[in-house]
Amino acid sequence: MPLVMMCGFPASGKTRRAEQLAEYLKTKTSGNVHIVEDHPDGTNRNEIYSDSHKERESRGNLKSHVQRLLTKEDVVILDSMNYIKGFRYELYCVTKSCRTPHCVIYCITDEDTSKSWNSSREEHLRYSDDLMTELIQRFECPSPNSRWDKPLFTVLQEAPLNLQDIGQALFEQKAAPPNQSTQSQPLASTNFLYQLDKSTQDVVNVILNAQKTSIPGDQIKVPDAKEPLNFIRPINLAEMQRHRRQFITYSKSHPVSDTSKIANLFVQYLNKTLNS
Repeated sequence: MPLVMMCGFPASGKTRRAEQLAEYLKTKTSGNVHIVEDHPDGTNRNEIYSDSHKERESRGNLKSHVQRLLTKEDVVILDSMNYIKGFRYELYCVTKSCRTPHCVIYCITDEDTSKSWNSSREEHLRYSDDLMTELIQRFECPSPNSRWDKPLFTVLQEAPLNLQDIGQALFEQKAAPPNQSTQSQPLASTNFLYQLDKSTQDVVNVILNAQKTSIPGDQIKVPDAKEPLNFIRPINLAEMQRHRRQFITYSKSHPVSDTSKIANLFVQYLNKTLNS
């Protein structure tokens, strides 16, 4: 069933719109309607969005949560800023892999309105003034010309949601067909899991050793990989192993027939993940 990505400035009314949409969709489906919240456990949003590493980890957790909930029966609404177009593209790829439709709802407010709404929130829900300004400057507007932002529904501050059109887009449109990079392939090599484990661990070892003598901006050559790793900052063992586990989990359900490509695919994954 479909994924709905809310999008907009911080304090732009996304949660209110997500709740309105959820109530409507519950009347249109026999399955559940899940709202995935940005900070459901009450974490300090100022801490997360002021630290690029914590923010990247938070986005990863949101994506994983969405992947777990996407089924043939349920609808998932991601109530977050989703202000990075690269992250919206990642979620679009998830929907393609799951063969389910999606849409983006862009809650449009001007900067002054969002700041005013933010200041009226309870203190633990507020963004700091400096962070509000920074997040608004970082915001990458969704575009109706980008396939990962289509179909795109925009809603102004106090205008009603076009619930009927959104429902039709979610339940009547065909899902984007999965491409080779998102579609599960049959396991073509009996030693695939062994090679997956060995190749990714070899890449981790090379990077951890090479970064001892590298400076940000260097490119680390990895054996068996055509592409180098773009070294932008030191990476500790715990973080490397976390990325390795995520790549292995994905690769188990999307195996490649040529195991010699694993190292290069892992380096590509790291370059994208560490630079996002």
